[in-house]
Amino acid sequence: MTAKSLRPHQAADLLGISVPTLWRWLKNRADFPRSRKLSERCTVFDRDELVAWRDAQASGRKAA
Repeated sequence: MTAKSLRPHQAADLLGISVPTLWRWLKNRADFPRSRKLSERCTVFDRDELVAWRDAQASGRKAA
């Protein structure tokens, strides 16, 4: 796991949401950043992708 990779709890904290909401957004929102499975029991999110997505939501535009 790199320094810019976040586990689900950390990703949810960054976005100010609960972990179940994080999984729901991943499932239901096509523009939400994808997770990466490092192993069977280790899933991470890219911090930069989450920040870009969050900022795009706040400004009302799509993330690049």
